[in-house]
Amino acid sequence: MTKYKAYPEYKDSGVEWLGDVPNHWKTIAISRLFSRTKRTGYTEKELLSVYRDYGVIPKSSRGDNNNKPSEDLSPYQLVRHNDLVMNKMKAWQGSIAISECEGIVSPAYFVYQPNKILFELAHPRYVHYLLRNPIYVTQYLSRSKGIRVNQWDLDPDEFRKIELLLPTKSEQAKIYSFLDHDTAKIDNLIEKQQQLIELLKEKRQAVISHAVTKGLNPDVPMKDSGVEWLGLISGCCSLTKLKYLVFLKTVKLIDNNSQYVGMENISSGTGQFLTKDELIPEGASISFGCGDVLFGKLRPYLAKSWLATFSGVCSSEFLVLHTRVLHPKFLNYYLLTNEFIKQVDSSTYGSKMPRANWDFIGQLPVPTWSYEESEAIAAYLDSITFKLDNLLEKQYQQVRFLQERRTALISAAVTGKIDVRDWVAPDTSEVEESQEATA
Repeated sequence: MTKYKAYPEYKDSGVEWLGDVPNHWKTIAISRLFSRTKRTGYTEKELLSVYRDYGVIPKSSRGDNNNKPSEDLSPYQLVRHNDLVMNKMKAWQGSIAISECEGIVSPAYFVYQPNKILFELAHPRYVHYLLRNPIYVTQYLSRSKGIRVNQWDLDPDEFRKIELLLPTKSEQAKIYSFLDHDTAKIDNLIEKQQQLIELLKEKRQAVISHAVTKGLNPDVPMKDSGVEWLGLISGCCSLTKLKYLVFLKTVKLIDNNSQYVGMENISSGTGQFLTKDELIPEGASISFGCGDVLFGKLRPYLAKSWLATFSGVCSSEFLVLHTRVLHPKFLNYYLLTNEFIKQVDSSTYGSKMPRANWDFIGQLPVPTWSYEESEAIAAYLDSITFKLDNLLEKQYQQVRFLQERRTALISAAVTGKIDVRDWVAPDTSEVEESQEATA
């Protein structure tokens, strides 16, 4: 931020968590600018979602929102242009925004319509940036209530009391224009990094799928598996139903002394264990041993499967599989292939919490090699995925750096840490001419 200047004079805002602000800026409670509303019965409208990174956008525009809507859309709430929309359970994560589109959102959301005074004092676009900056998100967290963090609701009465920081309207317009321009450049860089990440993830999947079905020797002839979604497999392997290759552990027990593993502990698609704050078992758990494979049957599209590196107890949403026929690491790689996950996901029941059952999963075919061959394939995949995962981590680090820069820029502008009143938008025609000249 060193290339931006500060304001010449600051004052105490009178709000402890806002600290010092530019001398001429004012504060006003959210309750004066917005009023809670609940408009229902608009079932024909487009479904919307609130994203931490994207704001209010059509649910269909993102492929990573797997929450299935209710069959009855009549309780869903209408959102209009310039409405303030909030996921009350995730406001503390930044899931709050001013909408630039019309549609309907979950009954669990809070929707606020703008009061007339909003347009007299503020630009909705500026308020959008302000409400989503970390200083405000911290306030949503401190004003949320609940037993578990992931189930905390933002108290609507407390939310109404939050003070918004407002410069003059002309200054707000300059701030959001500056942010629109500079964040667009950062977003473009992030998008390029994410495209590279997707290519690396696709390569990772392709390598795994090829190795577990076709083996390591390219000279071995292939044969038709007889299963459409598997296609050709190595002539050296056969197909066996999963239930004949594993022992399913099902005994449930109450054990507060062993380490507990929940669905949150397993990374989607990679089989990596994620260390989380201590999770509390919900009822009875299933015991597992080192070397068992834990496959998530809840929302199987999340592709959560983990080869246990220690003994403990886990959520009953896992299938605990023990195998001595195949190397367990090979089995875990296979269970994480797109082809297998798609088959499991096609069998789920329940709309809000889709689950797959063992009766179906156990019938699915598995390429079956000798134990030694499956161990060699797993070792090969360990080597390849290690390199790819290192490349992926570097890209993720770059994305995090850009996202942090974006957040810091927005925060500095909307809290008055930098003065952009003299900022002038670049002449796009001059930029285009310069690009043509160098092409």
